[in-house]
Amino acid sequence: MSAFFMGIDHTDWSNFGELLAKRAGTLVALVVIGLVVQWVFHRLIDRVVRSAEQGVLPDRITHAAFGRQEAAEPPPGSTRRVQRAKTLGTLLKSITSGVIAAIVITMMLSAVGLDIGPILASAGIVGVALGFGSQTLVKDFLSGIFMIFEDQYGVGDVVDMGEGLSGTIEAVSLRVTRLRDTNGTVWYVRNGELYRVGNMSQNWARTVLDVQVSAREDIARVRRVLTDVTHDLWQDDEFDGVIIEEPEIWGIEAITPDAITLRVALKTAPMEQWRVARVLRGRIKSRFDHEGIQAPYPTSYVMNRTPGAQTPGTQPTAAQPTADVGSDGRTGNSDS
Repeated sequence: MSAFFMGIDHTDWSNFGELLAKRAGTLVALVVIGLVVQWVFHRLIDRVVRSAEQGVLPDRITHAAFGRQEAAEPPPGSTRRVQRAKTLGTLLKSITSGVIAAIVITMMLSAVGLDIGPILASAGIVGVALGFGSQTLVKDFLSGIFMIFEDQYGVGDVVDMGEGLSGTIEAVSLRVTRLRDTNGTVWYVRNGELYRVGNMSQNWARTVLDVQVSAREDIARVRRVLTDVTHDLWQDDEFDGVIIEEPEIWGIEAITPDAITLRVALKTAPMEQWRVARVLRGRIKSRFDHEGIQAPYPTSYVMNRTPGAQTPGTQPTAAQPTADVGSDGRTGNSDS
């Protein structure tokens, strides 16, 4: 490098200094424009980050009653969403600043008279190579960015990704999502391959329980018992903040010759719907036993038939006399 600078004589340095003096206004203007554009993009990113911190879905638990008391803490997942949005905002700012700096430097080199054709040609070749060879990778990264901004799911959420794949999210990155199913198998899913995701842990959940009783039971009495059981669960201090709203008895869901099905619904905090359902089943079973409400049981009719026996309601047919046929073709009685 020192030999390179020693090979440049005083005249070359003088010409280069005069060129910089002439282009000083242009160079300063390019730097100022670059800083202004960077500031504008950073403001836009900050606005998007603030929107991502609030979440796409309405956060009813944040501004409404959480159970039977006012929510004193932010809902589960809100802190995670804020941290993730800020991290992604910092990443986007760094990428934006790098792109703007590269463009400004290229324009400054062109302003001082250097040939930027080879640079642009190299950038074009690299872009084409990335476009053809990394389409899947780019798709995965873009999907991951939008997934994180929209807070579709996060670590600890229970999701259903379709095709029988469901479980708990263990890790989320811009390219892949790691999920563990109920059997303990770990699945790695590329973000670009996710077309739909059902999140069972976001904002609130619902326990829907179908209770069957015998078709001979008094439905009004059964409804009263179910209302008492669900109301006691709602008033239980152990489930304060777990059950968000007063439980509801939606009514008769199905009728069969043997059973009547009634549907009970409870709105719960995220990830609590399964525990509430198990506890409610146990309390309903105990209360039904105490009240003498019978569970449905199949009713069948069995008909026994002895071989050779007559079918009920039928009479035997009288025997007909047998006729003899003579050699001349005429018929006559056998007793004549």
